[in-house]
Amino acid sequence: MKKEAKPSGYQPGFYGKKRQSADQWVEAYFKKWALEETRKKQEDTPPTVFPCICFSRRIGVGALEIADLLADLKPLRIVDRQLMEHMAQDASLSMKLIELFDERYPGRINELFTMLTSEKTFIKSDYARQLTKTVTALASAEPTLFVGRGIHLILPRDQTLSVRFICSTEFRIKRLTDILNIDKTEAQSHLDRCDREQQKFFKTVYQKEETDLEGIDLIINRDHLNGALEAAKIVACAYEQKFGPEK
Repeated sequence: MKKEAKPSGYQPGFYGKKRQSADQWVEAYFKKWALEETRKKQEDTPPTVFPCICFSRRIGVGALEIADLLADLKPLRIVDRQLMEHMAQDASLSMKLIELFDERYPGRINELFTMLTSEKTFIKSDYARQLTKTVTALASAEPTLFVGRGIHLILPRDQTLSVRFICSTEFRIKRLTDILNIDKTEAQSHLDRCDREQQKFFKTVYQKEETDLEGIDLIINRDHLNGALEAAKIVACAYEQKFGPEK
């Protein structure tokens, strides 16, 4: 007998925790950053490109849950797939973000963006350029944990810890049936749809069928490391090893 489904269907990054909407997050972030920029101007703080963590994953593996736990261990702001899409698709928001940064460091974003576009041959479409500018501004503001959308392919390799989460189809199906209270057939249907969307995105934006392993620092298989907290602790350790304990 089919279980009664919860009102909302599965979206990548959803695991039951109530989160701010993209609009709420952006409004709160802009207010927070404006206050911090006022303080930095008074302190005359030099510009910094912060080390970041980028999670790539099979849809349904539980990367955002691990990210939330990791943020309790390390002072990292989380930017997930929904937030990146919201900001990259809204040119006015991206411009506001870039303008805030340019007030403090005139021309710095354009300098970083020019460097990235000269190194990353895939940055051709308007969307890819907008995404790159948004990610560059976010990564240059404070240490950030990006979840999804292949951001490790955009940011400088030496400033990024890239982590790939994998698992079996059975693990993903069980996780969705538990979260959404649906049967296995419906869970498989959700995953197939998400996989097609993810594959289309990578092919359109990065000219890749899927994430390759060349740019990955750490792979975690959740079939053999089930606990989300244990995975978060391993990533925290890798972050310290790559960037130092004070980062």
